[in-house]
Amino acid sequence: MYHCIKAACTVSLCCISLLLSAQTITLYVSKNGNDNAGGTSAKTAFATIQRAKNAVREYMGRHSPDTIKVLIASGEYELQEPLVFEPADGGKESTGIVYSALPGKKVVICGGKKITGWRKFKKDIWVADLANIDQQNRDFKDLFMNGERRQKSRLPRDGYYRVKGVPDGSTPYNKHSKRFEYHANDIRPDWKNLQDVEVVVYHFWTDTHLSIESVDDKDRIVSFKYPSGKAFTDDFNTEGARYIVENVWEGLRSPGQWYADRKNGKLYYIPFPGENMQEVEAVVPVAKSFLECKGDALSGNYVSNISFERLHFQYANSPLPEGSVNNAQGALDLPAAITLKGVKNCSFNHCTVSNLSGYAFDVQDGCIHNTFHHNIISHISGGGFKINGGTFRDHPLLHTHDNIIADNEISHYGVHYPSAVGILLRHAYNTTIEHNSIHDGFYTGVSVGWEWGYQPSISRNNTIAFNHIYNIGKGLLSDMGAVYTLGISPGTVIRNNLIHDVDAHSYGGWGIYNDEGSSHILVENNIVYNTKFAAYNIHYAKEIVVRNNIFALGKLQQLNRTRIEPHQSVFFQNNIIYWKEGVLLDGNWDTLGYRYYVNPNLPEKGTQEMTATFTMDYNLFYNPGLPADSIVFYRHSWQDWQKKGNDNHSVYADPLFTDPVHNNFSLQPNSPVFSLGFKPIDMKGVGPRN
Repeated sequence: MYHCIKAACTVSLCCISLLLSAQTITLYVSKNGNDNAGGTSAKTAFATIQRAKNAVREYMGRHSPDTIKVLIASGEYELQEPLVFEPADGGKESTGIVYSALPGKKVVICGGKKITGWRKFKKDIWVADLANIDQQNRDFKDLFMNGERRQKSRLPRDGYYRVKGVPDGSTPYNKHSKRFEYHANDIRPDWKNLQDVEVVVYHFWTDTHLSIESVDDKDRIVSFKYPSGKAFTDDFNTEGARYIVENVWEGLRSPGQWYADRKNGKLYYIPFPGENMQEVEAVVPVAKSFLECKGDALSGNYVSNISFERLHFQYANSPLPEGSVNNAQGALDLPAAITLKGVKNCSFNHCTVSNLSGYAFDVQDGCIHNTFHHNIISHISGGGFKINGGTFRDHPLLHTHDNIIADNEISHYGVHYPSAVGILLRHAYNTTIEHNSIHDGFYTGVSVGWEWGYQPSISRNNTIAFNHIYNIGKGLLSDMGAVYTLGISPGTVIRNNLIHDVDAHSYGGWGIYNDEGSSHILVENNIVYNTKFAAYNIHYAKEIVVRNNIFALGKLQQLNRTRIEPHQSVFFQNNIIYWKEGVLLDGNWDTLGYRYYVNPNLPEKGTQEMTATFTMDYNLFYNPGLPADSIVFYRHSWQDWQKKGNDNHSVYADPLFTDPVHNNFSLQPNSPVFSLGFKPIDMKGVGPRN
């Protein structure tokens, strides 16, 4: 095989050598091409992208043009294995390599398998064989009919079951739990192919996906192959968690549902009325990934200077690793369809990534100066981006930094793994996340940082700006926010984001959420409205600056702080808080009386008292249905609140929004907030540009 490829590459190099006078070398790929052809014209195009990649590698070993373009003709290019790019496949400092669809053409890189030969099974159920899918690839999570995702068979038909009891106890909340008690007939030991059934439990901020090990129908105890990382309670309470049962034959009841009999290689489906099973295109994702860039930053051998443009990636099956049930926050264990490691100066522009069972992009150790512009990421079981590099303990060359994620649309994410995040930024710095549209997901939009508490963190100088984040949460999980931060992050800025319609299950549908130890972050010029819980929330934090924001129309809370500590948690100034229902200040807003020991050996004489654990001033508060003297500022009247040193220059007045009924929070010229120093917030540039 190696000799055949090498010979073919030699043929193409002879043709390419005729073009040495040009600074741009162009190679062509076509569905009607021939991998033994030269590849230097549309008539001599290669048949596969892999073949073109090999030719680029051979050429880069000998020459250094300004650009090598690989232009791909229209068509669907099936992948059995991912395209793997190594340092030798990349450009040099003076050479850029571009893989692009021909102008005006649609190129689909497909990791799916078409299912044909549908026949009537019984009643409304149709069946097809999975003979063209290997046994090890029959763990697919999705079925698509004419490009639309169909629902896996499930019980109950609507809503959720509830865990009846927790035999192993529910304290602490993060206790590994391997079994629970179910209500009669919710789970049955006589289900067909019990080993293929999956129990999906929604609890706290995770969804755990559990394979059944055994069912004791006498005591109604179901045990699982691997444990959940959290108790089987709904949240921090004793109520049983919600769950569903998927890929169960007995749950195949409704149009649009399917069931995979993996052992016997059969796929069953109930079509919608009018859906012709002789004409429909049925596809199941099979390929584990589309593309892997494998560099080695530690040795300086990067994959560099490659651009991927106007390519459509669709249908990938990226299952959880063996032993993982999705315990980690943010669906961290979930693989991605496109993986980058040790990558520098590469880009993905105007690409579409859709119909996935995992994350779209995983940007790993040592990835620097890469850009992701104007991509559409949609209908994915996981999230959009995972970005992570070495921690402060690791070699600096393993740090991931100076990457840009801009002007992308990430939508309909978390379909099967609702705890997945739109953009999950962990150990990284100097990252720009701007002008993205993130919507219709079940959990956090943008998550920044990955150190709990005040220990050292590599996260710093990250910018989250001009993003439009909306319609997320959907009441399924708890403890989430549109923008979520963790740990020390000096220089990080959250500005000019438009956030609205954030809903959680039992707690924590927040807009901007500074969680455990978030420190030295600037939050400014954001508009946040229609959140189930607070538009702005602090669990515990240090020296956050929150200024010139509009926080409006929280349903249950407006501002929330959970914990006080012996330092300033937040400087909250020049903000507008506008509400019609719910609590103004929820949680813990004590200002005085925090005592701490200067010298633990002198418990009386060695104490000092904090004068304040936060600073609030020059804000405007307004509830159009309540007079000022009826407002409660954390157990205090407006006057008593000010006597305690809070909001001494703030006002209670109508901010004069242009049309708050229709969520237009621009300000009329005579708004009283301008006298406080508030500056108008221009939202015209929010979201993807052009």
